[in-house]
Amino acid sequence: MNPLMRTNNNLPSLIENFFGRDVNDLFNANAASVSNVPAVNVVEHQDGFRIEVAAPGLKKDDFKLNLNHNNLTISGYQETKKEESDKNNEKYTRREFSYSSFQRTFTLPTSVDADNIQASYTDGVLKIEIPKREEAKVKPPRQIEIGG
Repeated sequence: MNPLMRTNNNLPSLIENFFGRDVNDLFNANAASVSNVPAVNVVEHQDGFRIEVAAPGLKKDDFKLNLNHNNLTISGYQETKKEESDKNNEKYTRREFSYSSFQRTFTLPTSVDADNIQASYTDGVLKIEIPKREEAKVKPPRQIEIGG
């Protein structure tokens, strides 16, 4: 059976070892403690990996990315103010302030090119491209000529 097809709530140990244990902790936490943690997709492609963080309503400046050895930490902070006022006399009848922050740490494999990690934020999704080192990329099959 493919280890990625497990039916329990635990992610495969390969993914746990690759991206750290907090991905697994996210699925085991109760809903209240996870409400401000954005959902994350991890995609492996031929040239590397992509981490996609769903964070609508945040701005590019609300994120902080840090790389310490092989640990990539993504953190974010958002202050949301909702104000209702009476336009005639500008007296607030209610003010609501909401602050939320999150932090996720991923342990990167040694096969990545940490010096060339790039990030972009578009349409509420933070995308982090983590390229593989050339020697770690899977090479397509090739024919070897036999000399005489």
